[in-house]
Amino acid sequence: MTRPAAPPSARPLPSVRDQVIVALDVPDLETAIRHVDRMGDSVLWYKVGLQLFSAAGRQAVLALAERGKRIFLDLKLHDIPTTVERAILALEGIPFSLLTVHASGGPKMLSAAAAAARSLKIPPRLLGVTMLTSLDGTEIPALWNERTGLEEKVLGLARLAAQSGIEGVIASPLELAALRRELKAPFLIVTPGVRGPQDARHDQKRTLSLPEALAGGADYVVVGRPILESSDPKAVLASYEAAVSRHFSTERNDR
Repeated sequence: MTRPAAPPSARPLPSVRDQVIVALDVPDLETAIRHVDRMGDSVLWYKVGLQLFSAAGRQAVLALAERGKRIFLDLKLHDIPTTVERAILALEGIPFSLLTVHASGGPKMLSAAAAAARSLKIPPRLLGVTMLTSLDGTEIPALWNERTGLEEKVLGLARLAAQSGIEGVIASPLELAALRRELKAPFLIVTPGVRGPQDARHDQKRTLSLPEALAGGADYVVVGRPILESSDPKAVLASYEAAVSRHFSTERNDR
């Protein structure tokens, strides 16, 4: 017998500790570990992207895992199917939970990636990168057929990823509502480009606040520079937690 869903008021509030992924876009492992140790137990998830993985490779993932952290390996793989398949198989033996491939690599590449991930001893969940949050749509004529807008591009790539066995996508918070109308949980949506009211946008063009992203259906949000560049990252995380609590408490009271 299926257990009925809990009413909205009974569901736990989103958790900054469990749903914010801190992006360790730093030049070396020493710097990364210094940031991780500064944040202590305030954060569970970290992103190891191209910069850190190029500098420290497997050791970066292992060092985080030794500290009890969960790892989002953001390599954005994009190549012919066989190359992507072999690249994923070569990651055997390091403990990561999420891995990215470019959804624009096409169905054969995505299917090969999904099969390779499933064959690992501890299979990660694959996420298809849709449209980078550094793009705002003005670039579409040079990159894509300009007759289709940015949101429809994101939706099309997300559909392709789901049909190819990919378990989630990376998309900006601005596409959350459209994605969630079509792709229900447990399909994952991870949103970069999240910023607080006082945070600089840097090169992120399609952004929302953390509470808005979580309320819109994001499973995880990725935040980097606003936390790493702060003199007190724990205070930044505490301010995020307070903002999330205020937003969802108000939302419940308004029902």
